[in-house]
Amino acid sequence: MEDKRTEQYRQELKKFVMSHTEDVLKNPRSFIRYPFIDPGSVYDGNVWDWDTYWSVYGFLNLADSYENPSVKPRIIEHAQGNIRNFFDHQLEDGYIPMMIEVADWPEPYLNMRHKEGKIMNMHKPFLCSQMCLISDYTGDYSWTEDFLPGVAKYFDCYDHYYFHENSGLYVWQDDIMIGMDNDPATFGRPPFSTANIYLNSFMCVELEAGAKLYRQFGKEEEAKKLLGKRDALITAIQQECWDKRDRFFYSVDVDIKTRKYDWFHQGLGVFWKTLPIKIRVWSGFIPMYAEIATKEQAADMVKHIFDPDTFGSDFGLTTLSKDEKMFDLSVTNNPSNWLGPIWLVANYVVFRGLLNYGYRMEAEIMYKRTMRLLGDDLEKTGSLHEYYNPFNGKPIMNGGFINWNILALNMADELAGKKPMCLQSLYEK
Repeated sequence: MEDKRTEQYRQELKKFVMSHTEDVLKNPRSFIRYPFIDPGSVYDGNVWDWDTYWSVYGFLNLADSYENPSVKPRIIEHAQGNIRNFFDHQLEDGYIPMMIEVADWPEPYLNMRHKEGKIMNMHKPFLCSQMCLISDYTGDYSWTEDFLPGVAKYFDCYDHYYFHENSGLYVWQDDIMIGMDNDPATFGRPPFSTANIYLNSFMCVELEAGAKLYRQFGKEEEAKKLLGKRDALITAIQQECWDKRDRFFYSVDVDIKTRKYDWFHQGLGVFWKTLPIKIRVWSGFIPMYAEIATKEQAADMVKHIFDPDTFGSDFGLTTLSKDEKMFDLSVTNNPSNWLGPIWLVANYVVFRGLLNYGYRMEAEIMYKRTMRLLGDDLEKTGSLHEYYNPFNGKPIMNGGFINWNILALNMADELAGKKPMCLQSLYEK
């Protein structure tokens, strides 16, 4: 009975998403000069970095299912348009904004501030990943060649502004638009102090995607350089972010140094590079998605995913462990609330990580719980929402949200044997 119900929910979700595809395929406007994809709901006229990646990830998985033959090329056009829009607003030093929003200013707000000398967070590490995602699907990388100089500047910009040499990790400048808006490991903390496990794990995937782009055009030296950085970053993550006692990946504080005062602290100084920020956030599981965790580490982390006292929920996993004092389910949009509510992108990333390490039964449980969550929402409200209550599955806010909710359908297909849409080289090793 449970499997029949899950299948019914899958069919209903697929029908809903495919009938609402046009809601998120947006035409150019003002200084957004190319077609693009937005998440739906209250988000209208915004080109977001990791949001567009996951939207494309889901829609390309569905692209061959549409009866109308015009939909598939439109999805591809808008997916490529995401990339064109971001490079269209790349600044001379390589900076690319996280979000392009049309409002009462002549260019993206983040670019305006950057030009004023304010170092803002830049496009999260999903740019090359989205380029590879689109190109692997179409079998055509030729459209990306003109962007290669911009790709080089993009990575150089990351290294110039956000790379912490002593720890070998990347840091957020602040807590503005970091994807997981109010992640306690970064939210409210000093500038350039947090090497977030989210940022660094996804950067490992991004560096490999950049290398793949270069290799399409015979640029082997550039590819090797990025892969070398990836290897060094994995080593740093293992050394600094893995907690041997808690058996969990944490974000870390890099604002560590000997602070001398007059004649004090002249002897042994601070020799450790980071301090763990011991807050258990769902992003601690991302190393399994990026396949940079060891098998032994994965085995330890899987225990947390379904633990009812920490992350376990009948609807997936909480975005913050329930036993953290910051756990909260408040309705908030700026910042969005990642202090415990269920977000579908977290469910999918953890699902994919489970499959990567051979935990198929656990991945099936995550899929069924996810489908139950969205299926109930569709039946009761006729829509999908941005995030959900982990105790009763009720939507918290923003009806009409499409975006990464589509990923539940990717789960179904991957369990049926379809390869994941993401960077194939990661899963062909």
